[in-house]
Amino acid sequence: MVSAVSGLPEPSGAPISTELLAQLATALWAERPAAPAGLPPGVQAPVNIAPPGSPLASPAGLGPNVPGTPIPAGVLPGSNLLPASPTPVLSLAHRAPALLPHAAAGNGVPDTLHSALPAYEPRLGGLVQGLPPLAAVPSTVPSAVPSALPAAASGYYFLDAPAAAAPGDAPLQALADQARRAAPDPHLDGIDLRGPRAADVPPLGQALQGQGAAPQYYFVHAVQLPNGFVTPAKAHPHADAAPVAAQQDRHPGFDIQAVRRDFPILSERINGKPLVWLDNAATTHKPRQVIERISHFYAHENSNIHRAAHTLAARATDAYEHAREVVRRFIHAPDAREVIFVRGTTEAINLVAKAWGGTNVGEGDEIIISHLEHHANIVPWQQLAAAKGARLRVIPVDDQGQIRLDEYQKLINDRTKIVAIGHVSNVLGTVVPVKQVVEIARRRGITTLIDGAQSIAHTPVDVQDLGADFFVFSGHKIFAPTGIGVLWGRREVLEAMPPWQGGGNMIADVTFEKTVYQPLPNTFEAGTGNIADAVGLGAALEYVERIGIAQISRYEHALVDYGMAQLASIAGLRLIGTVPGKASVLAFTLDGYSTDEVGQALNAEGIAVRTGHHCAQPILRRFGVETAVRPSLAFYNTFDEVDQLVREVRKLAARRR
Repeated sequence: MVSAVSGLPEPSGAPISTELLAQLATALWAERPAAPAGLPPGVQAPVNIAPPGSPLASPAGLGPNVPGTPIPAGVLPGSNLLPASPTPVLSLAHRAPALLPHAAAGNGVPDTLHSALPAYEPRLGGLVQGLPPLAAVPSTVPSAVPSALPAAASGYYFLDAPAAAAPGDAPLQALADQARRAAPDPHLDGIDLRGPRAADVPPLGQALQGQGAAPQYYFVHAVQLPNGFVTPAKAHPHADAAPVAAQQDRHPGFDIQAVRRDFPILSERINGKPLVWLDNAATTHKPRQVIERISHFYAHENSNIHRAAHTLAARATDAYEHAREVVRRFIHAPDAREVIFVRGTTEAINLVAKAWGGTNVGEGDEIIISHLEHHANIVPWQQLAAAKGARLRVIPVDDQGQIRLDEYQKLINDRTKIVAIGHVSNVLGTVVPVKQVVEIARRRGITTLIDGAQSIAHTPVDVQDLGADFFVFSGHKIFAPTGIGVLWGRREVLEAMPPWQGGGNMIADVTFEKTVYQPLPNTFEAGTGNIADAVGLGAALEYVERIGIAQISRYEHALVDYGMAQLASIAGLRLIGTVPGKASVLAFTLDGYSTDEVGQALNAEGIAVRTGHHCAQPILRRFGVETAVRPSLAFYNTFDEVDQLVREVRKLAARRR
């Protein structure tokens, strides 16, 4: 059947073919108005940044595709009109990703089309690289293009798919609807994981702003560079101040296969088998959006920040401070100046123990942690207690692996100075009722810290709602690079703390008699920071925002519950940690095998799990074991992968020694 509009086929539920895509691209380009005569002063012609092999990515100067002429590599077959420089078209996957999430892998469409999210696209002078000016966009796609871009919008410009197209957009709407037709996984019992409509997903550039005054960046406040680049971290004039959780509720779901295609490493083969990555509690993989963002930083923005009046310093500073703003809104902090970049959770806890603890903990004072803690939330407090003559006290857990709130309340007394508690156990997956823990402490005026390393990627976090004084996490646990993490602290608490380290970037003035320190956040960021990886962290959080952390959490809980039920059916397998509603982790031991033997057998089948004590020896010993096998999940894992894990463990159990 053929549509009355542009002669394009009606949606049938079948995978989208290259021919259909070619017709769409041809129709859109043919209807374009004439390109503007010239570019704005000071703005260079955009270059084609489409990756090699991307459809519609044409070599510079390529004009109409003359019949009979060989089609260059990377050009979509069937296109009879190709743009000439300087306005080549970027990959269609980057422009309208929602059109393609369910296209079959074997239908001839290049993998670059199969993406849950568009690639990073820097915006220069009101132009998107590789895309004509907004005035030149065909009128048939008004819903896909904002009518105007605010001068202070994010440097990340995502052209949403035409999900809410006007009546005149029938071909686009039909393609979008066709692409979204996929049944939910039967294991999910009704959870909708189909691709989100773009109209339901707020553009990433609409940053949620804090209530505090905007930070004053060194020399680059509200700067506009000669090429038209506007500092991305400035307030959006129409920013929605609603909590992040409210924004995330708008996400109806996501397409798991499209998500997986965003992670290049998931295409690796281990021992000839497809990689099944079940070691996410140790580290998560990086989507291409993060990889490309870091690459772009080094190719176009690399400089030290804050210190020199030149263009690259301004770009680097804005990229770095934009990442700080992304962190602020992701955890719903009130002020970006409360966000301190560190190397990771371990460094953040050590910073608090040394800077805050060195000032506020004395002889005879007490520090409370729980039996669930990672070594990184034990050792710094032990060191502080030993140095100050203080005492470390431990909240016990029950036989399922949940902390005992009744015993916790017995531990608190007038000598308690700080309660440091993990949000999610890295061994048991226990989700600790940290809000109750914090509330009990705050009633007594006690400072609190939440270790969010294992929660940040699995559940919505709102630091204002949690009420703690400190919240810490690592970037590599949430699809960002290693070596970057965050310490968030309540402003009045941070401002009362002495600097932890001294050196460049945190100095306002130095004489041999006295040093004056920079205000927050620079107070705690001595020396050259991990600039590029901070930018990568911002990109990773924006990626998660785009999909929706609430949807991720629902999907992962279904995955964990399924995995727990399947593993529990294997004779001789003992699950470690059985609290209902646990997150991410499926730790176990298997009779007749050491944990290393299980790990090696799984690795032979391409399945990556962690074995050992997982830097949490006290809680494993609480359950009578020294080591455990620890499969751990992320939102790019599937029920089929859980089935593969269970199948291989069942084989081991069947031939138990």
